[in-house]
Order: sequence, then C-alpha cells, then structure tokens
Amino acid sequence: MTTQTRIPPTELTGMFGSVVKLAAHRMLGRVPESMGVLAHHPKLMRASMGIGRKIDALDSLDQNLSSFAVMAVAANIGCSWCLDFNYYKAHNEGLDEVKAREVPNWRAASVFTSLERDVMAYAEAMSQTPPAVTDEQSAALLEQLGPAALIELTAKVAFMNMSSRMNIALGIHSEGYADSCDLPALASKVPIANLAPDA
Repeated sequence: MTTQTRIPPTELTGMFGSVVKLAAHRMLGRVPESMGVLAHHPKLMRASMGIGRKIDALDSLDQNLSSFAVMAVAANIGCSWCLDFNYYKAHNEGLDEVKAREVPNWRAASVFTSLERDVMAYAEAMSQTPPAVTDEQSAALLEQLGPAALIELTAKVAFMNMSSRMNIALGIHSEGYADSCDLPALASKVPIANLAPDA
C-alpha cells in the first residue's frame, strides 16, 4: 500500500475471517490490507462484500460496459484502490483491458464507442453531488440498453460510489494489483478544462 490507512488494519479472525482470507488468496494471491481495516467491523464487512458480490454477478449489462462505468466512477471520485483493482479484474476476466486502461482519460481517448462514452458520462453524472443525470441521458441509454441493463448500470454506479467514497475516507489506496500482472499503467486523467470543446 502506498500510504497508511487512517485506521490501522487488524487481523481477520474466526471462521468468517478464515473464509475471507482463503477467498482473497484464491482471487488475488494475497489478503489486501484494506480488508484488515474493514475487519474492525465484521458485520459491515460481511454485508458490504455480500451486496458487492450480488451486484457484480448481475448480467443484464454487458461486462465491458459495466467495467468501464465503475472505473469511470473510481477515476472521477479519485479512488486509486478501486481503479487498480478493477483494471486488474478486467484483465483477469478477459475484458477489453486496452480500453480499461484508458478509462481515466475517456473523454480524450479515441478508443471508445459512442455507447461506451454515454455509459461513462452517465456514471460521472450520477457521481456528482447532487447527481447531474439528465432526462436526455437516461432516455438515450434506455433506448440503447433497455430497462433492466439501465437499472443494473445505475446500481453498479451507486455501489461503486459507496465503495470509492468509503475507501478514500478511510485512507485506503492502491495496492498494486495491476503492477503484479505487468499491466501497462492506467492513462492519466486529463482535466476537462484542457480538452477541446468537442471532446
């Protein structure tokens, strides 16, 4: 981890802790330090992981669109842990990692389709305070995706907002998952003011 968390990690203990450690080793090769932070509140950790797994398993929305949307949220909010983990996850799930690495700079990158751009714009608009989703954005995505996929997109963006904001508040940062499998670095986010008007 690049910086210390605001609450020092504690040991994952008991049967639940053993299951979490086993699953983490199987999925990531190690137990993330961030899990040690959440281990201070096992009930919350269990609830968060449970809903996260259920939301992640939904399949009405294309997996690449889902990946780009949650990464756009993480980049917009500034959660380096979420960006790193979801880039690593895209790689391991056989998704389009070339596009995934460009998500932080999606407005300037030329690799995305108009639908992918619409999905990431929706994800960013949802992540504003207050949310800035327009009727036009919603109607365009409803026509392109259908109601089930749009609802799923909205839920995944909402859950990533919760996770990203919680990680940032707790001082949880990138743990180098993408580095561990030699993925190229994520693109740098270009400030919107530096983009051409039609970007």
